[in-house]
Amino acid sequence: MAKVRVHNLFVSLDGYSAGETITIDQPIGGAERLFGRFDGRFIHGVNVADEPITLDRALTSTWGQGIGVEIMGRGKFGPQTGEWADDDWRGWWGDEPPFRTPVVVLTHHRRDPIHFDNGTSFHFLDATPEDALAYAQDLADGRDVRIGGGPSTVRQFLTADLIDFMHLVTVPITLGAGVSLWDGQAEVQDRFTIESATSASGLTHHFWNRTNTK
Repeated sequence: MAKVRVHNLFVSLDGYSAGETITIDQPIGGAERLFGRFDGRFIHGVNVADEPITLDRALTSTWGQGIGVEIMGRGKFGPQTGEWADDDWRGWWGDEPPFRTPVVVLTHHRRDPIHFDNGTSFHFLDATPEDALAYAQDLADGRDVRIGGGPSTVRQFLTADLIDFMHLVTVPITLGAGVSLWDGQAEVQDRFTIESATSASGLTHHFWNRTNTK
């Protein structure tokens, strides 16, 4: 049965996964330090020439395995708010977004889909988590759905009790402010079994697998 998954979500020691204000220069809103040890070359596998296979890289590579579609919040797609401007913005990633699958962008403002040659397509949707998931599952062709973030989007799906698995990565830094993953999530851990492993880099990987029945 297809699952709803979260992968490679970085969290500070004080619980923040993003900064408060996204800009062109600060796409994570000032929380860029969270990603100082993240090597995005490994999201599609560890077979990068001349690079050792480390624990961090091996776990990072599960990001795309078995995924048929991603759901993301509007802030992950770009810094704009309100009605879409008539410009050439096609996401942070240029002409080759890393997803290689359909991506559902949650937004209150309609926009036509955007398609790329590498299989990535962005679909813009105003919907509840339940309806967004149903829409995404139709695009996923029986494969898993990844909730890609940011933290506010992950929280919405946790609150709706729709997530089956999470790979969270605790980074040994404090941010002092930002967007928390855990606001309103008291006792959420009771719905999951949790395993953790710390790598030589100092990152701690947490694996949350859902235990209760929907």
